Amino acid sequence: MKTFKCGACGSTVYFENVQCLRCGHALGFRPDKLEIRTLVSSGDGLYREYKKGAGVRLRYCANEVHGVCNWLVRADSQSQFCSACELNRTIPNLADPANVLAWGVFERAKKRLAYSLLRLGLPLDGAVVGKAPLTFDFLNDALTGHLDGVITIAVGEADAVERERQRQAMAEAYRSMLGHLRHESGHYYWMLLIDGTNNIDRFRALFGDEREDYVAALERHHALGPPADWSLRHVSAYASSHPWEDWAETWAHYLHMIDALDTAAVHRLEPRLGRFSSGNAWGLRPFDVYRSESFDALIKRWVPLTLALNDINRSMGHADFYPFVIPDVAATKLAFVHRVIREAMSQ
Repeated sequence: MKTFKCGACGSTVYFENVQCLRCGHALGFRPDKLEIRTLVSSGDGLYREYKKGAGVRLRYCANEVHGVCNWLVRADSQSQFCSACELNRTIPNLADPANVLAWGVFERAKKRLAYSLLRLGLPLDGAVVGKAPLTFDFLNDALTGHLDGVITIAVGEADAVERERQRQAMAEAYRSMLGHLRHESGHYYWMLLIDGTNNIDRFRALFGDEREDYVAALERHHALGPPADWSLRHVSAYASSHPWEDWAETWAHYLHMIDALDTAAVHRLEPRLGRFSSGNAWGLRPFDVYRSESFDALIKRWVPLTLALNDINRSMGHADFYPFVIPDVAATKLAFVHRVIREAMSQ
């Protein structure tokens, strides 16, 4: 995730900011530009960009009133909602303050997912290939999962205590709202980028035959656990349960990797020879993990970055930043995800 600059005072501002803490100007995220922009009020709840003259008039997404969105919409848009909030199909009853807090956790994570998908140039509507659009249900008393383009997230996943209880019960190394969203989006993009395409044979060679009974495979996994040698082929134990889950877990880890590397690049952090160097290390040439780097270049940076950050987390008494090991077979699967996405970009 990039950082941004306030257009009025030049201070560093961040993806979730709605106001510059130095000069007080309003800020908002323009999804069409993938940038935080500094705003000046033009009355009636409308804004223009700082020093842009008349320019395009903008307004905040209607969900800004709930404190869960800082994305902008063109004043002439037919929708009250930004392109990310438009993806919501169902949200919980906002008369309950606890639901509003939980929804904020969900929206912050979903915005980061949407940002990555937009930077990768991936479609949010599968209509172009005869598939359903991407939509979200954020529900009480629901099971987290994906079905035909609808990603359902249980409201309880926004509760840190409940999420940790679930993590321990499922013997997971990692569990977060953003992790859920990235994983479930993997199921959606399997529909768009793999199913019925020229990629299916290569997918089956790497991940296995997805036509295996899915329900039976999950029941077996939950009853018996993963095979003893799962760590030789998968990024996580759950990935060993079925080829669809292997793909979704691998997809999620690819998004983890590129977003963290993008953030490291912004802050000019790169582990070399077992320690961080700074200054000109990232400045030698442009580094765009979303668009230009080869997979080999990404993984060569990712592994030492995770080792260094794991060590730093331990020095603070925290759990590992990235509690996973990527075996060679899983790295090949990550490279396949990388290639499929880059091919989709070029179409």
